[in-house]
Amino acid sequence: MKGIRFFAALYAAKLATVALSVMHRNGTHMPGVLAMKICPDFLGRMDKPKTIIGITGTNGKTTTANMINDILADNGYSPVNNRAGSNILGGVATTLISAVNLRGKTVKDLAVLELDERSSRLIYPYVHPTYLLCTNLFRDSYKRNAHSEFIFDILDKHIPKQTKLVLNADDLVSARLAKGNDRVYFGIEKQDNEVLNENTIIIDTPLCPECGSRLEYDFRRYHHIGTAHCTKCGFRSPKADYDVTKVNESTGRITMSLKGKQADFKAVGTSVTDTYNLAGAIAVLSEFGLSAEQLKKSVEKLEIVKSRYDEEKIGDKQVIMSVAKGQNPVACSRVFSSIKNHTGKKAVVLMLDDLGDAEETSENTAWIYDTDFEFLNDDSITQVICSGVRRTDYKVRLLLAGVPEEKITCVEKESDAANEVDLDKADTIFFLYDVYTTSYAAISKNTISDRMAERGAKQ
Repeated sequence: MKGIRFFAALYAAKLATVALSVMHRNGTHMPGVLAMKICPDFLGRMDKPKTIIGITGTNGKTTTANMINDILADNGYSPVNNRAGSNILGGVATTLISAVNLRGKTVKDLAVLELDERSSRLIYPYVHPTYLLCTNLFRDSYKRNAHSEFIFDILDKHIPKQTKLVLNADDLVSARLAKGNDRVYFGIEKQDNEVLNENTIIIDTPLCPECGSRLEYDFRRYHHIGTAHCTKCGFRSPKADYDVTKVNESTGRITMSLKGKQADFKAVGTSVTDTYNLAGAIAVLSEFGLSAEQLKKSVEKLEIVKSRYDEEKIGDKQVIMSVAKGQNPVACSRVFSSIKNHTGKKAVVLMLDDLGDAEETSENTAWIYDTDFEFLNDDSITQVICSGVRRTDYKVRLLLAGVPEEKITCVEKESDAANEVDLDKADTIFFLYDVYTTSYAAISKNTISDRMAERGAKQ
């Protein structure tokens, strides 16, 4: 029974959406919040699409959700989604409101929802995903999320019983979610000549989750990502149903086993995290019902969103802009590792401060000491420029990692950082920025472009 309060909330939210559109404001959160203030159980009363694909996890959920949306669109589907908005309760409500008419009836059969893992206790009582893909669970934003096991417990307690899970077989934390639920796994086999980062600082599963004995890793790709077993109780990593068996870097393609059926796909991005994101997207869409041929055709058209990663040749310099989520030690460590492995001489510009941290300077800085800055202590890295309110914290951590002080430069404003790059020493310039500070990337690229133009005019 929807009732008067439901329709009052629905009409208020619809009007708010129109008003925000007229004012050219991005109303991704407020209409849903307004609806739930008027009718607290609004989400429970409203009609929802018949099939809901949810994407959650610490890292990669936005990229993976975007790939899923793009593949579905390429195959003729038109899901309601929150790719332009919030993944917490208010944003999810706003998204679903956009998919119902004034009679409260849904006009969409399919939804693709990126879902904040911390908000699951508020969302899942009302929104029951048909499929839920969890990319991984890592430490992130300590002040809010505490620890990966804390987030695991929240998800584990609130995932609906009827939801089919698509889990990362190589993630020894998230692979154990909601044991009673139907599930499939995706993963990446250890590759020939693969360089494994076994000395990363964080390992959140050193002990067997069943008996507490020390786990034996068959291989550890990075942090707790890999496969392991327990010699005491027999616990071991699950076998992947959707398994990347071959990553061919020279051709830019991957081979996957889709429940035993071999398929070849274009690689989307060059890092192992890109491969995990793609494997997860392929797994959940296979469960949804897309064929290997449909997936292969659509993946050929995929590209990483430029706001997340972009490469451009400016003069004789390669300029790479990459998200490296501040307050997220694993995300930053992965980017630092890829920079170390990149060929040539490199300069690195750190613009990692979260906007809230920049305004309040109250964020817990422990994440900096869980991040593998040691990857930046390499002869191929000629300069590291630290910018923003935490610039001196980054400098201290770099010094502790062994980076020579003469390689480190500190700049107060991120917008000035590109002016400090020594163009004579580096072949490639990396700009690393937080997900909410992409504007710094555009400013930095323009600055480098102007400096290269001036340099060319003088030569």
